Amino acid sequence: MLKINDINVYYGNIHALKGVSLDINEGEIVTLIGANGAGKSTLLKTISGLLKPKNGDILFQGQPISGKLAQTIVKQGLSHVPEGRRVFSNMSVEENLELGAYLRKDKQGIREDFEKVYQLFPRLYERRKQLSGTLSGGEQQMLAMGRALMARPKLLLLDEPSMGLAPLLVKIIFKIIEEINQSGTTILLVEQNANMALSIAHRAYVIETGNIVLSGSSEELNQSEQIKIAYLGGH
Repeated sequence: MLKINDINVYYGNIHALKGVSLDINEGEIVTLIGANGAGKSTLLKTISGLLKPKNGDILFQGQPISGKLAQTIVKQGLSHVPEGRRVFSNMSVEENLELGAYLRKDKQGIREDFEKVYQLFPRLYERRKQLSGTLSGGEQQMLAMGRALMARPKLLLLDEPSMGLAPLLVKIIFKIIEEINQSGTTILLVEQNANMALSIAHRAYVIETGNIVLSGSSEELNQSEQIKIAYLGGH
């Protein structure tokens, strides 16, 4: 579904991604784990069209998307939930969700997706008329995910969905990520909480200072001494 081949991305003179390659197959949850500043968010921004690679290829469903406008990429079926949630705080929950469907014209389908989002996130239905800036961190994360789902993505990019959330809420969010995947959406999950990410992902990549240094099934990475020491609190 997504194929990234040898991309290099720079911030000015800083070489942020160094020959990164990865694949995501339809129906998978693939996680990208790494420390702060390793290049995780940069990779998601590059996939979704917010940054342009200097070279290399990004193919989505066989079509090249590197260098395309972000809205064109959304229209092709790829949605990005950015780090820090980025909800429109002066707009209601309902208005934020409507914005997620701004490229769509199928009114009946949009109504159906409102129902689906409210089923996944009952709290959003309860708060639908409330300004999103007054929501808790967990509710804002739910809203950011719901807004992305309103575009009916085939591939959902999630950037640090557990950031700043209490452990109980993290479990709820990760259970919902699994439900989204089981309903047919492929997911690329960027996450510092490696334990949680590996518990739901099919496969994983490890990124360090802009390089992919390890990849494999979640089971393989869970058993890796290198990963246990660096990311899972092992000794």
